[in-house]
Amino acid sequence: MPLPRLLLDIDGVLIPFPTADGSTPPTHIRHTVLPTGRNPGDSVTIWLNPAHGPLLAGLLGSGLVAPVWCTSWRKDATTIIGPLLGLPEFPCLDLPRPQITTSHPNGYLWKRDHVSPWLGGDPVAWIDDDFTALDHTWAAERTARGNPTLLIQPDAYAGLQPPHLADAHTWAVQLWESSVPAEETSRCGHLPNDS
Repeated sequence: MPLPRLLLDIDGVLIPFPTADGSTPPTHIRHTVLPTGRNPGDSVTIWLNPAHGPLLAGLLGSGLVAPVWCTSWRKDATTIIGPLLGLPEFPCLDLPRPQITTSHPNGYLWKRDHVSPWLGGDPVAWIDDDFTALDHTWAAERTARGNPTLLIQPDAYAGLQPPHLADAHTWAVQLWESSVPAEETSRCGHLPNDS
């Protein structure tokens, strides 16, 4: 089985949306950034939780998942967001810039039209705040066909929480254990990169 993909969104996951009164979680620190294509005077204010970097690095360092940014930040995820969190560089899915007025023009998250063919049959844990019931049905059907799929959906106003990453880690461990013969796991006594 290929190494499971870990698809990671940014807005509503690493950058929580402000509440109606404009507040963001107290764990998050304000940054002013200049995304690609913007004029120098047209910067963007974002809020990131510095604890997310080490938490994500721990999961990525397990060797159980292959991380890929899956976000409308596109390559800025690698050049802006990742470095602010101290994350190693990893690829981003080259998403188009659709002319849509909703994240769900067909009743499900628009990214899925691009993610699904890109994944092929690879297992995936996908963290995004914007899934609908149709996305969860897609994930269940994909899993039933033998392509393990885990959707993790943080609250867009709170963002990513440690239990979300624990769920991804547990899922990846279970996949690894199910793909290795029992005599090998008992002989090894530990997971890859375990110390």
